[in-house]
Amino acid sequence: MQIDTTRLDIMAVLEDGTLGRPELTIAVDVATRSILAAVLRPHSTKAVDASLLLAEMAVPHPARPTWPAALHLSHAEVPYQRMLSLDERLEGAASRPVIVPETIIVDRGKIYLSQGFVAACETLGVSVQPAPPRRPQAKAVVERTFRAINDLFCQHVAGHTGSNPQRRGSKTAAEARWTIPQLQDFLDEWITCGWQNRPHDGLRHPVLPKTALTPNQMWAALITISGYVPIPLTAADYLELLPVRWQPITERGIRLDYRTYNHDILDPHRGQRSAITSKDGKWEVHHNPHDARQVFVRLTDGQLHEIPWIHRDHVHQPFNDAIWRHVQIEVEQRGDREQHEADLADALDQLLRRTRHPAETEQKTRRRRALRSGSTAAQLPDLPGQRRPLDAETAPAAPASDWSESLDDLISVDAAAETGMSESEGAGVLPAEAGGYGLWDAEAEAEQW
Repeated sequence: MQIDTTRLDIMAVLEDGTLGRPELTIAVDVATRSILAAVLRPHSTKAVDASLLLAEMAVPHPARPTWPAALHLSHAEVPYQRMLSLDERLEGAASRPVIVPETIIVDRGKIYLSQGFVAACETLGVSVQPAPPRRPQAKAVVERTFRAINDLFCQHVAGHTGSNPQRRGSKTAAEARWTIPQLQDFLDEWITCGWQNRPHDGLRHPVLPKTALTPNQMWAALITISGYVPIPLTAADYLELLPVRWQPITERGIRLDYRTYNHDILDPHRGQRSAITSKDGKWEVHHNPHDARQVFVRLTDGQLHEIPWIHRDHVHQPFNDAIWRHVQIEVEQRGDREQHEADLADALDQLLRRTRHPAETEQKTRRRRALRSGSTAAQLPDLPGQRRPLDAETAPAAPASDWSESLDDLISVDAAAETGMSESEGAGVLPAEAGGYGLWDAEAEAEQW
């Protein structure tokens, strides 16, 4: 197996509404050329992402509800019924290989040589082999796969930046409209229906040396030799792969990055020292950098227990460390520590509400202001990539100052969405049964307005 990380040649809409190129981390099986796992991150990839990548390749990938039946594992050229008798999780799984590697070849990046990633490999019985320095040919398979992803997938996605500025269009930023989760869904489906079923010149079977096989066909041929051994990873196993911090348990709870985590289960251990003398009596705390609403502490019974953030009910969406640091910079500390933490939670909730649909926020705000002022759709300025009505081609556009963003408007719209949406108001959503991706469709919403 070969693992590597690179910047994707697509401009995406990040959590805070800005634009940026996400990082892509993939794991490629050398024998079958299969992409076993692919993870997109808005900023730099962390060691926990590489660790969870191991768990993702070792368990079946669930097929999305909107995917056609042809993308299910039951339609692949594998001994499905025999495998299903060994692992019930394969029912409804996507047509992608499930492989536990023996050796992983990595470069000498910090995330792959970190203690967390190496410990995760040891947990799964995988050996790590660093590639020689400044020798990209040592992991040529994954490097060539990155190039194929750019050629076969990225150039067909809105916001494609090209491999260098000379191949970049003049309106790349204006064409960006997809968020990281949306791009992740597109990439997963393309891997399943495109890459895994595309003949590869380097895949040949001794019986048919002149026929190029697909990664799925090569996996089906090799699985009869190596066999299939399911690994029943549970939720507790995933928690063990999370990064570890050593923190004391005080009377207020556990403090981590200016956040307080508290629960009644901590009462017998408040002010007490743990049995780990090498860590100065601190307690083992596992945390997810991409969802800081809770942590997991290992108590005297040896189990990891979930401890929620005291303001978790106030923040309705997961947030990562980058968003938390941004909120800390924006919110000035006033009053005591508890009031400051409450102010941070309130500012964080407002930020997440404002950026829930960053690609459509500007459009919604302009429509609301146009309806209040009695203007028509012909007076609305164009959004990048949006089609104007036929009767509005020559109509003058309203000045940008008439439709500038308002935080109160954004929060009120999101609050209305949480309380319920009528059938006419939800006309912009493509349902799964209609063949859509379950994403927001701006043109359909424009029609209902």
